[in-house]
Amino acid sequence: MKLVRFATDDGVRLGVASGNGIRDITDYCGTTSMRAALSQLGRLGDANLEAMPWHALADIALKAPIADPQKILAIGMNYQAHAQEAIDAGIPVPEYQLWFNKQVSCLTGPTDPIIFPSVSTQLDYEAELVVVIGRRCRNVTREDARSVIAGYMVGNDVSARDWQHRTPTFTLGKSFDTHGPIGPWILTDDEVEDPHALTLHLSVNGEERQRTSTGDMIYDIYEQIVYLSTVMTLEPGDLLFTGTPSGVGAATGKLLRVGDVVRVEVDGLGVIENDVVSE
Repeated sequence: MKLVRFATDDGVRLGVASGNGIRDITDYCGTTSMRAALSQLGRLGDANLEAMPWHALADIALKAPIADPQKILAIGMNYQAHAQEAIDAGIPVPEYQLWFNKQVSCLTGPTDPIIFPSVSTQLDYEAELVVVIGRRCRNVTREDARSVIAGYMVGNDVSARDWQHRTPTFTLGKSFDTHGPIGPWILTDDEVEDPHALTLHLSVNGEERQRTSTGDMIYDIYEQIVYLSTVMTLEPGDLLFTGTPSGVGAATGKLLRVGDVVRVEVDGLGVIENDVVSE
């Protein structure tokens, strides 16, 4: 299923994308929170979606599929070629998985603008596959890791590089408002044969800047879940940004500018496209 949050004249609703429209599941789930609705995935699979209200895509606006996760966790330098970019720039590659937080308030929708902060001069893009946790878990084994995944989204870990390097945690430079575009929907795990065999690519104004397979991760998704759940309880709706490939602007000298259009696609998952606007 493709789970969406969308806006109509009646407010924000939940739905399942179907063809050129959306089946409205809000009343069925009894909530407008996707995080809360994730606990009903099994029930949704048995629902008669054809009997639920339908909205044409042209009549609605897609929103960030999850607006209220408890945590957004992101891993740095998790593709080999991207790690080499860091080495070439004189940045040491960490011995262990390098995790940092993006604050929840950075989230924005699949077509919403990215704001270029007036206090920054170094705005960058990072195409990423985003994992959505589906159930509460702790100390997950590798064998069980896939069972805690609700689904996947396309994401862009937008980064204000000058602020990122002001502190060792990266959090400030990763958390400006609108610097977490996600969407266009959550594709549930049962629809993805192998999350490590997806093509991830990003373009700016039609010029391709990043392209790789998710199979090139240094630490794959299951290793990430094992590592994180050793430390903390993962909750339904928590988001894991699983790393970006080579080709970021900081390495190529092609940072973002006001007026740019950033398009991120994961084959089989969908597309997000966001305009860069001044603050």
